Amino acid sequence: MVSETAARGDVVRGRPARRRLSVDRRREELIAAALELFSKRDAEDVSIDDVALAAGASRALVYHYFGGKQELYVAALRNAAARLEERLRLQEAGRPLDMLASGLRRYFDFVEEHAAGFSALLRGGPVNRSGEVGEIVEGVRRRLLRMILEQMGVEEPGPVARVTLRSWIALVETAGLDWLEHRDVERSALECMLIEQLVALLRVAAERDATMSAILRRMLAD
Repeated sequence: MVSETAARGDVVRGRPARRRLSVDRRREELIAAALELFSKRDAEDVSIDDVALAAGASRALVYHYFGGKQELYVAALRNAAARLEERLRLQEAGRPLDMLASGLRRYFDFVEEHAAGFSALLRGGPVNRSGEVGEIVEGVRRRLLRMILEQMGVEEPGPVARVTLRSWIALVETAGLDWLEHRDVERSALECMLIEQLVALLRVAAERDATMSAILRRMLAD
């Protein structure tokens, strides 16, 4: 662990002195600082020194907790993914479409309250979509798909249902990122539009698949 002498040295070098925090709290602060940076810049352009400076810590302390930048990056994304999934696990009884609308509101609650985590989770090019990082992002999408299917009362989706719902999930992700960047659409209006777009996608799918037609009728039933 970095000594108090080292902490005083940070003040001399122009960094704010680190406060005495619990291990968990210090780790959370480092992750929060990393998420903020990763949400605005590619991971390759963020250094351990950048994270340390943003968190008011020493680079030695960052290495102590995470070992290196890749470990920190993965930990930060896992943190964001876990928070999003926890928010979405809340279930409410009602019509399938109403439950999906409620889930979408909770999704955008997360987008608004944890903008850095959401952006960091989804931002980046192909270089950030392989290996462990890609698995974190795809894992969230797979669990989102299962949640939506459960609310629709579908156990085993056919190819038409799978493609339709995965396309809608991608649409919601893009809308969330765009809304964070511009905020020129009322959030409630955007959520309504996304639900209407889901219904439109389901109508198109129902024309090509009898199972989707039955799902659509169930979704729109009073």
